[in-house]
Amino acid sequence: MRRGGRGPVTAPAWEVHPGTGPYLLLVHGFLSSRAQWAPNLEALGEVCRPVTLELLGHGRSPAPERDTHYTPDGYTAAMEAIRTELGAESWFVCGYSLGGALTIRYALTHPRRVLGQVFTNSMSAFADAVQMKQWSESGPQSGDAIERGGMPAIERIPVHPKHARRLPADVRDALLRDTKLLDPRGVANTIRHTTPEASVRADVGTNRVPALLACGRFEKRFVPHRRFAEAHMPRLRVVEMDAGHGVNMQDAARFNSAVAEFITTHANGADPTPV
Repeated sequence: MRRGGRGPVTAPAWEVHPGTGPYLLLVHGFLSSRAQWAPNLEALGEVCRPVTLELLGHGRSPAPERDTHYTPDGYTAAMEAIRTELGAESWFVCGYSLGGALTIRYALTHPRRVLGQVFTNSMSAFADAVQMKQWSESGPQSGDAIERGGMPAIERIPVHPKHARRLPADVRDALLRDTKLLDPRGVANTIRHTTPEASVRADVGTNRVPALLACGRFEKRFVPHRRFAEAHMPRLRVVEMDAGHGVNMQDAARFNSAVAEFITTHANGADPTPV
């Protein structure tokens, strides 16, 4: 594994996996880890070189104290540093759930560095002003509760893998093993500083790069957000998966096929469409 940053370790952990072709950055969701991409790496490696990044306080990443590392802008800078270290002029990015909000923001910020972007059902990416205000107001108190309560408090969060019922057993087991690496401070700071600022709802109309939404059709609460994305995000294609929120794990074959086709189609590196 290669880790970014110099001096004190404050940058997310990342790893390049076997493959051929352009790089594809993969960013998991809240309380998850790189283990969630296990059903996808081999198939995607046929058309790209996967790079998994783990959120701060998750998996093998550190949990720095400074809040700026956890902000979406902090993650955008970290992703750009990884691309630079890889020596890639441009690459693909793919984010799951909260990770999707972060990769969309990166693509909006650095469109000429992105060949194409893929994302899954992401409530945080398309949260409206009311939801963002709620997260901003509850974040400090919720974060404090996590730091006081430690692992037992983290395990009570509904999206903790221990509550998952529809994931393949081997993937769920791997995710549960990695939950032991969760850092309460890092999780708390994600709640305080990442989620409340994650929404790109107001900005997706400026998207300039090819985009693919791998949409789990069984997650009914995401339907309004899907409709918003279809109506307001230029260059977006939606492919439905027979899955709920865990798109890439629950319908790995369809996800792998759709993403591989997307990468093959857009790997020529045409300039982003002007806005």
